[in-house]
Amino acid sequence: MGSAFTQVLANIYMLEWEQDLIAYQASKNEIYGRYIDDIFMTTNESIDEMKNILDRANDKDVKIKINYQIGKSVDFLDITIHNEDGRLRTCLYHKPSAEPYILPYSSDHPRHISRNIPYAALLRAARICSDVNDFHTECIRIDMSLLLNEYPPSFIRKQFYHFFHCNKAMNVLTELNANSYRHLHQKSLYQPTRREKQLTVVLKDAVLSPAVLKTKVWDKSIMYPRYQFDASNSKTLSVQFYKWWKNDYKNEKASLRTVKIRLVANTNETVESYLIHKKPPKEILTRMENDRHNRGFVVKLVASVCNFHFISFVYCQHLFDK
Repeated sequence: MGSAFTQVLANIYMLEWEQDLIAYQASKNEIYGRYIDDIFMTTNESIDEMKNILDRANDKDVKIKINYQIGKSVDFLDITIHNEDGRLRTCLYHKPSAEPYILPYSSDHPRHISRNIPYAALLRAARICSDVNDFHTECIRIDMSLLLNEYPPSFIRKQFYHFFHCNKAMNVLTELNANSYRHLHQKSLYQPTRREKQLTVVLKDAVLSPAVLKTKVWDKSIMYPRYQFDASNSKTLSVQFYKWWKNDYKNEKASLRTVKIRLVANTNETVESYLIHKKPPKEILTRMENDRHNRGFVVKLVASVCNFHFISFVYCQHLFDK
């Protein structure tokens, strides 16, 4: 995307450009939504009428060229949306060229990462699929993807059971109960993500919520020793370490007998970390800038204007029965 501000500027530009479409959809009591350069709309107007409206929007700004798709089924981001007699049905969209690749089970990563992959995939499917049969199809796809990446069948069954047990939807797993799945879908749909939880904490008013500014208290009764993860000896290492700790530090005479231990595995270096060198921290760059000024150098900043030719437009029509 180029500059870090490119997406922000594009959103500002699009917000101004789309006001006529927003007003039109509001006057017709229809749906309008946009994510960066993809737009979703519903309408009860004729196809010719909507084409005229979109053609006028296309002529509004020479820098923005839109491509639209009209039909009773459309792919929007990672969702396929169907219009079934005025009712929207959603399911996951998979690109035809996409490979069923996930992190292989044999990869040298801590085991909790492998456990998180099936849970996250099932949670995503439960959020997006509005019909229990579409969810079942997605479960089969997840199962096959895990098997193709060398996940043991017993491991897969255990993680599937864990997901449905935690979400109190076991009869969805055993008998595809539609009512239970509807509850699971609604619960998953409105469950905040980790990113949303972080933003909620950041956006809290520090005056009304002074706990936001409080420093987290260090719990001296728990230690988190770290070690470099190695799949070949991770299980034996943890067992041996706890054995040593119990024998040497947790006896009655030891000063650390009340301290709890939780081993934390450090993941190994990736190819990305070896090949990509990130920009130095801001503090170092600022210090370098000050050094230049002290030596009498003059820095000239040249601003560039961003053209938004990359913005496209995706449109969907649902011909609801009046």
